[in-house]
Amino acid sequence: MKPKQLLICLILLITVIGANIHSRRVVGASVEPQRISQLQAPLLKWQHGGCYNSWCESGWYSSPAVGDLDGDGKPEVIGASYSLFALNGEDGSVQWSVDPPGGRIWPGVVLADLSGDGDLEIAVSSGGGHVAVYNHLGQPEPGWPQNPAVNELRSLAVADLDGSGSMELVVGQAKLDKINAWVFEYNGVLRPGWPQVTTTEGSAAGIYNDNIGLGDIDGDGQLELFIPSDTITISGYEPDGSALPTHPMYHDQSGHDMDFWGEVPAYVDLAFETRGWGPCYEAFTARANFADGPANVVDVDGDGIMELVVSGDVHNCNTSPYTDLYNTVYIFNLDRSRFNAGGYDWTTPPVNTGAPVIQDYNVLESVAPNPVTVDLDGDGEIEILFPSYDGKMHAFWLDKTEHGSWPYPVYKPAEGFYRGASEPVVADLDNNGSPEIIFSSWVQKGTGRTGKLHILDYLGNVIHEIELPSAFGSPDWNGAMAAPTLADIDGDPDLELVLNTANSGFVAYDLPGTADARILWGTGRGSYQRTGAVMQGDLYNSTKTASVVTPAAGSTISYTITLDNPGPILHDVVVTDTLPSGVAFAGNLSASSGTPSEAAGIISWSGDVPSADPVFIRFQVTISSGITAPELIINTVLIDNGVGNVIQRQAAVIVDGRATFLPLVAR
Repeated sequence: MKPKQLLICLILLITVIGANIHSRRVVGASVEPQRISQLQAPLLKWQHGGCYNSWCESGWYSSPAVGDLDGDGKPEVIGASYSLFALNGEDGSVQWSVDPPGGRIWPGVVLADLSGDGDLEIAVSSGGGHVAVYNHLGQPEPGWPQNPAVNELRSLAVADLDGSGSMELVVGQAKLDKINAWVFEYNGVLRPGWPQVTTTEGSAAGIYNDNIGLGDIDGDGQLELFIPSDTITISGYEPDGSALPTHPMYHDQSGHDMDFWGEVPAYVDLAFETRGWGPCYEAFTARANFADGPANVVDVDGDGIMELVVSGDVHNCNTSPYTDLYNTVYIFNLDRSRFNAGGYDWTTPPVNTGAPVIQDYNVLESVAPNPVTVDLDGDGEIEILFPSYDGKMHAFWLDKTEHGSWPYPVYKPAEGFYRGASEPVVADLDNNGSPEIIFSSWVQKGTGRTGKLHILDYLGNVIHEIELPSAFGSPDWNGAMAAPTLADIDGDPDLELVLNTANSGFVAYDLPGTADARILWGTGRGSYQRTGAVMQGDLYNSTKTASVVTPAAGSTISYTITLDNPGPILHDVVVTDTLPSGVAFAGNLSASSGTPSEAAGIISWSGDVPSADPVFIRFQVTISSGITAPELIINTVLIDNGVGNVIQRQAAVIVDGRATFLPLVAR
């Protein structure tokens, strides 16, 4: 090859590389007009999933996940009680099961591509301080399980904390110990800077619920960790374990320097909080404990700035033992100051929301006050739902009031027994513009009764209440304490709802008329990563590739468009690929799912892109035989994710080009 030709090829090769750099543009989202329809009652699809001949393992607070593990196009339900089960979505039969070390599994099942290799992994944490990761066949992944602690790990969340392309696992221990949280890389290696707390920068203790929240609250591209525990403080960290700083009002307070999140006590009265102590030994004093209080990172008012929402158990520290008063929610800014913006003043949280009805888990298993942060009324601002030990489901607007018929009384004294409520899920099931709130309940032990599946409208009015199946075998009560999971488990147009019940195994309900449902909060802690936030579907990792980079004129090559979504399912995705000059459509158009078509040199595709289950679109083109000199052809595809974002992906080829490899220089 002559020097001039070599220079041309190198320039073209650099252009090819540059053409494949990701680009993104954002277009405005359209809003469909509201449609009014009658929401049909759920129908029992199957029950006793994972049960044995005459009994079921006890189900606790672990919310199930749903995904196509084996790539056969049929989703599996992945649920955990003491064993980890993969159930066929169509009928609930067991596809496989494993017995993770440690016994009971409290937090929701994690389902995510932890290593970034395009395959789904499953993570669970359990008793005895164990955490395990399995592949889609139920086999342990290399480096797992790990056993960092001695007590039950009740908190588990996973995310790519630092943008490395792989996810970290964060676990928290239910033990009264200052060292309470560990961060592992996807391969089981403990991350530097962990466990925490290992410094004097705050207090920490046992984590007795699925409390850990992850999110980028400061907008730096990395996720912060918020770890409420059995103290009056909330610890906040960067991914490297360094403590998050606080607002100057907490500094230099007469010997109570509170420079970091974990040093600031959560009183109801802000004046007590800023000085670092309250008059507990002198008079009634209300302050919050976060043993059971999960944290959510969310933009509550739609201004682009993230806040932290966390539920707390407010008690009177003037009594011995402390007297629990009510559950409430706090909203904090990045610097731990209390949210006060746009006319919404949360310098004092909602007070006197409802005294405990029953707190003896020997009578009624405990209510976990997990906050759910969604926009119920469509005004762009977040409402906060949570179940409480007062026997009610609450929903607070940013004006700190409960609108409509909220709170909803789950416990009704006239029934003659106690009843508790799970964390809710939220979806506009009939797509009429107003979401529904769906949750389960469970009942007092020894009653021989069962819980219900509750569906309310966004103002807290009952739409449907259906009794769950009775206990299977010898138990004398039933219900479901774990958050339900909304998903399509059988491949039909409608959604189903899956429950992890206390004593009748895993249960599924058909939800007729929900083909166009819009899910706002579809499972425990918002997503299968259990971070306390709704993970948004994202096609940014999608690609377009050519089978041959340097084809000859007149030859036929294949293009592959890969739609890769690490988040929740994306509906109504549209792909448009207009073929450039120099190539002609040659047929063999196929797609692993969805609907592909071709007309006048335009390749189109539409369909859904599931979580961590790539969609492949393939077709062939013929290179023009009239090309007589090296020519660069760039083929651009537009991918509309269905929620207002359009990205471009490109594949470039050099017709009659020649691959040239530069020498590798190493030392």
